[in-house]
Amino acid sequence: FPSHDTNALNIVLDPGLAFGTGSHPTTHLCLAWLVGEIKPHHEVLDYGCGSGILAIAAKKLGAKEVVGVDIDAQAIIASQFNAEQNHVEADFYMATNYPEKPADIVVVNILSSALMVLAPALAHACKSNGRIALSGILKEQAEQVSSMYAEWFHMDAPVFMDSWVLLSGTRK
Repeated sequence: FPSHDTNALNIVLDPGLAFGTGSHPTTHLCLAWLVGEIKPHHEVLDYGCGSGILAIAAKKLGAKEVVGVDIDAQAIIASQFNAEQNHVEADFYMATNYPEKPADIVVVNILSSALMVLAPALAHACKSNGRIALSGILKEQAEQVSSMYAEWFHMDAPVFMDSWVLLSGTRK
């Protein structure tokens, strides 16, 4: 995000072989949501961390503890590298071996098909009264994804950018 705004969040990023340059609408939606949500006491889970951009942003926004998880070993390598480049501390794990501890904030920017499959696990990963943000969802998929997550979350109104949507909610 090239900017001369002194309040801007600047992140140095090399996606390597992982997804997440920061230019995609779903990433913008998640970053904007994080800006409004992160508090200093928050523990954040970035599920499907890719390049680590959302985890790094959460830490730069002041989150106490940040964990990134992915199914791709290259994503973990890229995320660790990018966290170091940005002088932030975050822990990155393969999805098969991360310490499952509920977080205050869960942010997930992956394909909606995966969001549907992972719904119970992601709900379990969010503390009671915690917040979740889901992106990687096309407008026409929003209603289906939202209704699935409504089992565990009080869902907010969707936020749109181009043909993409961000769904968010508060854990019941």
